[in-house]
Amino acid sequence: MSASFLAGFALSLTLILAIGAQNAFVLRQGLRREHLFWVCLTCAASDAVLIAAGVAGFGALAEAVPWFETAMRLGGAAFLIWYGYRNARSAWIGGEVLTADTTGGTSLRRAILTLLALTWLNPHVYLDTVVLLGSISAQYPDRLAFGVGAVLASFAFFFALGYGARLLSPLFARPVSWRVLDALIALTMGAIAAKLLLM
Repeated sequence: MSASFLAGFALSLTLILAIGAQNAFVLRQGLRREHLFWVCLTCAASDAVLIAAGVAGFGALAEAVPWFETAMRLGGAAFLIWYGYRNARSAWIGGEVLTADTTGGTSLRRAILTLLALTWLNPHVYLDTVVLLGSISAQYPDRLAFGVGAVLASFAFFFALGYGARLLSPLFARPVSWRVLDALIALTMGAIAAKLLLM
């Protein structure tokens, strides 16, 4: 595997791991075992579209406007520092617990519409997948491999989260599990930001 592929896979996976409404919804559906395949596929396919737009669009824009790559690299580093700080703060304070309401049921249509709203109406998804992944992909010699790695990470994560939810639920019902996860995310984001700033 190329370094570009592995970097795309690792960064995409790290960004997706952050606690958010989309992941909570997928976990809830996984605990209920409702419409799992379609929920996971919708998340992964949405990410694939956004990642492709970021990798392809940013590359073209960076070639047309030379200073844009530097601006986005510095902006991406600033965003990662803030993102890492937020996770470090969550790890320090603690108190996060993710539980799912396992009563009642949701139709497939309602589940997908809810998921699409959580995904496409969230401004952070554009920062993470289009701007951040797009800007970082320009630093690698093989942007296509970077994008493929990022997309595969998204598919792997969402299907693992959805179908593995029942195995994870006892673990992530404890606040310490979220603190460890947030600490790992904060360290990873800090390392990526440092690499961007030193380029």
